[in-house]
Amino acid sequence: MDDAKTDIASLVNLLVTSLVDDPEAVEVTSAENEDGSLAIEVSVAAEDVGKVIGRQGHTIKAIRTLARAAASKDDRHVDVEVLG
Repeated sequence: MDDAKTDIASLVNLLVTSLVDDPEAVEVTSAENEDGSLAIEVSVAAEDVGKVIGRQGHTIKAIRTLARAAASKDDRHVDVEVLG
């Protein structure tokens, strides 16, 4: 299970790092909730938050969709949140 958690966090890290201007400021943390779901938090530089969220939230929705698709093979629920 830890490999799946690491793989999904790595996927989110790769996607977010490729979007931002300051890739060194990207931090992705993952934690397993009591119900077995995975919570992934993404921290980026303040000026890059808009790039990760995208217009009307389309970019973060796409990242969440990809993370959920990757987790679906292990029957897990994933929630991705962006922290400023």
